[in-house]
Amino acid sequence: MTSARLAIQKGRRQKHVKDLSKLRVALVHYWLVRRRGGERVLEALAEMLPGADIFTLVLDRNSLEDPLRSHKITTSFLQRFPGATRYYPKLLPLFPLALEQFRLDGYDLVISSESGPAKGVLTPSGACHVCYCHSPMRYLWDMYHGYRAKEGLGGFTRMVFSLSAHYMRFWDLATVSRVDYFVANSLNVASRIRKHYRRDAHVIHPPVAVSAGYISPAIGDYYLAVGQLVDYKRIDLAIEACNRLRRPLRIVGDGQQYRRLRRLAGPTVKFLGFLPDEAVRENYAHCRALIFPGEEDFGMVPVEAQSFGRPVIAYGRGGALETVEGFFPGDSPVPETLTGVFFAEQSVDSLVEAMQVFESIETRFCPAFIRAQVSCFDVDRFKAEMTEFIAAKMTEFRCPREELRRRVSV
Repeated sequence: MTSARLAIQKGRRQKHVKDLSKLRVALVHYWLVRRRGGERVLEALAEMLPGADIFTLVLDRNSLEDPLRSHKITTSFLQRFPGATRYYPKLLPLFPLALEQFRLDGYDLVISSESGPAKGVLTPSGACHVCYCHSPMRYLWDMYHGYRAKEGLGGFTRMVFSLSAHYMRFWDLATVSRVDYFVANSLNVASRIRKHYRRDAHVIHPPVAVSAGYISPAIGDYYLAVGQLVDYKRIDLAIEACNRLRRPLRIVGDGQQYRRLRRLAGPTVKFLGFLPDEAVRENYAHCRALIFPGEEDFGMVPVEAQSFGRPVIAYGRGGALETVEGFFPGDSPVPETLTGVFFAEQSVDSLVEAMQVFESIETRFCPAFIRAQVSCFDVDRFKAEMTEFIAAKMTEFRCPREELRRRVSV
């Protein structure tokens, strides 16, 4: 790209930023109780729109990072429930009512950050509503039966969940019409939006702090798994595979499955718990490879690992197919340039096979190439793409209204 063209793009982007700064903006996020992928997206939006107000169902202020602390944050009436920041999933039937109580009068732009029910807010007729969708609510749709069959659910709880989910599905579909424009965090999620909502979505991958990564000359002998210890992350597969192969495994993260996973773990498995960002980076930089056994909508963790030049062994479905350049065991020929290995089934046997294949070609992985492949997921890229998309859609949204006002005034 020529320097003249870059200058034109930079000038246009600066104009878009200036135009957006004149708008009154509301950011609606489902809940703020822990810093995960969705919260990182919200932080980037908050930095991009420093004058925006934030609305959320429940808030744990201890979970807030600096990008959010300077913003006015409004919570719903659910915040007043005892233990709301811990037991909010049990308040699922009240989510629609709570969201619809938010007063968004006077806002020009509403951006909902959605993998819970945030898109269900009621917006004024003059406000453009953009939904950045991490996924349609999976516990209502493609993962409903898995949630319903979860161990430890009593019969009464299972019945209440089933009835609530049935009602919530109708509400979820009804609120699709409240969104003017959908943005999906991946092609994977865009296809899910099309299936469940019958709407098209523009794809903008979420922001990942790729620039914080670096290549370490010293690599350890351990595999790494990073994420919440919950069912769908399938950390159990990583544990059992490393038990079988007697490979060192470090697990970063905590969650409700900790005790069960601890019982599964053999002597080579080490639980590190929740770690600050700097400690997580250290583990990324020196790991042999990341094991990513869950099916994610996008999955920031594989991108983070690759930003340190480390290969990824991932389940070959979902967002990993968009962020990892890999192959499945048995594929021929093996690609010349690759950043990981996929396994075809969420089973211990399939993961073990992928790990063995990885170890047989481990020297072919080039850390510099791996790191270069994920540079396109950096935070600045996200902000630039979102700014351009919102500016274009605000113009599109306003044009028919301005034309109508002109005709009425004549």
